[in-house]
Amino acid sequence: MVSAHAQSITEHAAGTMAEKHERNEAETNSENEEKAENSDGEETVEKPHTFKDLGITEVLCEACDQLGWKSPTKIQIEAVPVALEGRDVIGLAETGSGKTGAFALPILQNLLSHPQRLHTLVLTPTRELAFQISEQFEALGSSIGVKTAVVVGGIDMMSQSLVLAKKPHVVIATPGRLIDHLENTKGFNLRALKFLVMDEADRILNMDFESEVDKILKVIPRDRRTFLFSATMTKKVQKLQRAALKDPVKCAVSTKYTTVENLQQYYIFIPAKYKDCYLVSILNELAGNSFMVFTGTCNNAQRVALLLRNLGITAIPLHGQMSQNKRLGALNKFKSKSRSVLLATDVASRGLDIPHVDCVINFDIPTHSKDYIHRVGRTARAGRSGKSITFVTQYDVELFQRIESLIGKKLPAFPTQEEEVMMLVERVSEAQRFARMEMKEQGEKRKRPRGVEEDGDDAEQSSGVRKKVKGGTFGRGKGRGSRRGR
Repeated sequence: MVSAHAQSITEHAAGTMAEKHERNEAETNSENEEKAENSDGEETVEKPHTFKDLGITEVLCEACDQLGWKSPTKIQIEAVPVALEGRDVIGLAETGSGKTGAFALPILQNLLSHPQRLHTLVLTPTRELAFQISEQFEALGSSIGVKTAVVVGGIDMMSQSLVLAKKPHVVIATPGRLIDHLENTKGFNLRALKFLVMDEADRILNMDFESEVDKILKVIPRDRRTFLFSATMTKKVQKLQRAALKDPVKCAVSTKYTTVENLQQYYIFIPAKYKDCYLVSILNELAGNSFMVFTGTCNNAQRVALLLRNLGITAIPLHGQMSQNKRLGALNKFKSKSRSVLLATDVASRGLDIPHVDCVINFDIPTHSKDYIHRVGRTARAGRSGKSITFVTQYDVELFQRIESLIGKKLPAFPTQEEEVMMLVERVSEAQRFARMEMKEQGEKRKRPRGVEEDGDDAEQSSGVRKKVKGGTFGRGKGRGSRRGR
């Protein structure tokens, strides 16, 4: 049970979390003050400098301190006091702005004063985000013994039912799997729920979870507190807000669709058939950085990952057709820096906090302009700087113009040497051929009977093919250590 009188934080509470959740809020605060001073003739409002000023209890302030959260971010300064007053909150803030802390802290504080099981439900659009939120809740609540359960697809229902039977305090779920449990797991209901949080609400609705969300809203108490967080406000979110929230307070940190100031954004205008060559050229030119490369389809993510591996670049795919264990494995390899390039679909464009992404490449331009903001938000997080490069082919001009008008900026072109890129054509096309062969093999593997062991998703077997490509590893020492070793 949650002890309301917890005094000291366990020293290992934050453990590995400290580095991951490091925030440079100090900069945010100084920015806030400057803005307050510079605004013409307006009274300068004294902004709170510590979590204690926001009304957070001592125990949770210590937890924040252990996680390396020095001072609250803009969205936390806006949302936490309102939430502590007992109001419903709509939080609009760009990605990487500390939204999770903005709803986790008030909820944990309420849990301290009113301990109960199945107290909070957090809905997220993707599985990876669910795990990340769970980690933050557990780190912040480690001293008060908070128990969480992650309920997502791709993982055995039976083991999830056992965790739910223990009645955790906080359930973090994707809508589809939660409905499965509400309908089929005996004894599991959310009738006593006190808090509902929807994180990345626009994406939950865009992924056509609307009917699931409606079902969930019907089976939880009407007398509850609701927090709705999103980086972009869409018509669907406004509709949901009317249905789910009572007299909410809107905490908007940036009303315009903005990208972070520290982010250098570029585009490259190239023929569609040379996309692969330009990608290889950029990865070589900026060797030593870590990259997230976004593709439009799972198939393309897999293909480009194989192509890069055949050229000796340590790449790893992350997409919706991979099993959950492989997705988490891929993410962990990238986070631990044993892989320098993550090939991802939009599954990874929301909420994932990977501190060391130096460069985001939009290999396929996003069809929804708002997704662009989320994708490039993977870099330049929490005050760091970063780069994003968008590939624009002859078919993408209109989509690119939409993105420019949404963010209100004209992007500069990224300087490339066409002659140098064209020198890669031969080797890249050979690697493309091998990648196609491997994709075909993997497709056949999937059709085999279940008894046959397959490890196709992470596709590290391409090391065999790499030997066939002329010259083995590729680029300036970038492929070092990329031989089969895991």
